[in-house]
Amino acid sequence: MTEVKEDLPMSALEAKGHDNKRIVQHMFDELAKSNPQPLLDHLADDFRFVIMGSGSWSRSYDGKATVLAELFAPLRARLGRITTIPIRLTAEDDRVVVEARGRNTTSDGKDYSNNYCNVLRLRDGCIIEWIEYCDTLLIETALGPPPTS
Repeated sequence: MTEVKEDLPMSALEAKGHDNKRIVQHMFDELAKSNPQPLLDHLADDFRFVIMGSGSWSRSYDGKATVLAELFAPLRARLGRITTIPIRLTAEDDRVVVEARGRNTTSDGKDYSNNYCNVLRLRDGCIIEWIEYCDTLLIETALGPPPTS
């Protein structure tokens, strides 16, 4: 006997998770083409980016202006084109988890192909928090220490 499942309407939280996943999927599809604009368009002013670990780049960058100036600008200067390829996305409530692979070369020719697990939290279609798990030793080896602010 085949079990028949009823089509039940999505709860508000399931719908929010689905919408957030769609937004993040679009951003990462564009990051895979080295286009950061959709990501930048979806950063809340109170956005916080955290690189987990114990390396010199590991810390919390608080506020969109701080993230852009103290994290994104130095990365762009050292990497030029930044390509991040999404492998798998999982969404629930206000969070989207993204497994991704970076395929990059530093401005002085070193390979910088890091693997990431990113936990993004969204509010009203904008990213308010990004927690990144990656190989922080690779960051240090390929990019050197971050600039002092």
